[in-house]
Amino acid sequence: MRTQIHYTKSAPLFEQVYESLGRQIMSGEMASGARLPPSRELARELGVSRSTIVSAYDQLAAEGYIRARQGSGYYVCDIEPVRPPDVKGRAPATQPEPDRSRPLHPRPFTPGVPDMRLFPHAKWARHLSRTAKQSAEAMLAEEDGFGHPRLRAAIAGHLASWRGIAADPDRILITAGAGDALDLSLRVLASPGDGIGLERPGYRPMLNLAQLYNLRPEWLDVEEEGAALPGEAAGVKTIILTPSHQFPLGGAMSTGRRLAFLQYAARNDSIVIEDDFDSEFRFSGRPIPAMASLDDGRRVVYVGSFSKIFSSGLKIGFMVLPEHLVGDFNTALRKYGSRASVAPQLPLATFIEEGEFHRHIRRMRRIYGERREAFVGMLHKELGNAARFSDNPAGMQIALELADGVDDVRLSKAAQAAGIACSPLSTYYDGPRPKQGLLTGFSAFAPEEMEEPLKRLAALIRGAVTASRE
Repeated sequence: MRTQIHYTKSAPLFEQVYESLGRQIMSGEMASGARLPPSRELARELGVSRSTIVSAYDQLAAEGYIRARQGSGYYVCDIEPVRPPDVKGRAPATQPEPDRSRPLHPRPFTPGVPDMRLFPHAKWARHLSRTAKQSAEAMLAEEDGFGHPRLRAAIAGHLASWRGIAADPDRILITAGAGDALDLSLRVLASPGDGIGLERPGYRPMLNLAQLYNLRPEWLDVEEEGAALPGEAAGVKTIILTPSHQFPLGGAMSTGRRLAFLQYAARNDSIVIEDDFDSEFRFSGRPIPAMASLDDGRRVVYVGSFSKIFSSGLKIGFMVLPEHLVGDFNTALRKYGSRASVAPQLPLATFIEEGEFHRHIRRMRRIYGERREAFVGMLHKELGNAARFSDNPAGMQIALELADGVDDVRLSKAAQAAGIACSPLSTYYDGPRPKQGLLTGFSAFAPEEMEEPLKRLAALIRGAVTASRE
């Protein structure tokens, strides 16, 4: 197979190789099941370093375009049955935690929380102070029910550069966090008795919301490619997905599965709500493109938040709406009112406009990546074969899977008594035979803060595994 790459000077070489190969796969020029050239062979053919090809292959594999076969190389995945709509942008769900009042220094290994000790307090204070002096009225008066125009414009710029989403600011709605966005979405999009597609395992409060609005859950079991599609006769009108980093298991939904969901939504007149809760924290390759970047602007409601990437206490989130739904959400806001706080919106806008926000993200990606690497090393050392986990280089938590005979709820309580916070994995399932395990976090803890607590946790896990075999 002769591989054609068209180079430019505007992007790194590995990105150009990745983009070219991705286009050839999507167009069918590289057929499903085709074997890609070995990295050394392709590097010689293209006149680039082998590391360039390895990086491109890693990104394609992470997004589900290709799959490795041990000892045999990479092969093109089967994404031929679905065709993407016109993609206006490529690039790079928000999973708020139930506990909204955590201390600055949570107990190890509380999952999914930022390290607020690293928050840029002084810089943020300067933006608050400057806004209070120059535009005090903007911190008190609600100018637009959809949120401050400058913040919506700043978010549009962020999404274009980081998530590949081309969003008009008029389609962006500021909310009081991701939980508020999900709640408002169900109020607008769903009617009592409707089917709602929910990942299993998934974010437990979504089931609570579905029950509150008398919706009928249709469980989408998480597979290797991502959540399974609902049946055609299921009557599912709303689907909640975490495609860029599944919660709580981790991993990214393949490109083929994403496109299949979009086609399902088109056939069944459904809406996909993309909960993009910590996608900026991918520590290998580029961030996985958002599902909304593959949409034609009609089927995906994108939900984002600042609770993971900036501050858990900010209580600001946002939605990107399809154009035809803007009026419906505007009507709902007039009926129910906006819950989003007005005061921090303009300071946050200037924080993003002046590049402080992106500098903060880059810094936290580096630090969290180092902490994750250290945590994974400790897990291998301390746990051995007592627990399994997928080594997904992304996110702020790792799900430890245990043998079926282990009672993860009892184990979680024992860990809590020992000063360790980790959620039982079984509580994220609904229905029979949930997986047993613990959801553990690393982002809020320096490596030296993890060593001793992990030894205690590992002893508890080994004890529980031994007891389950007796």
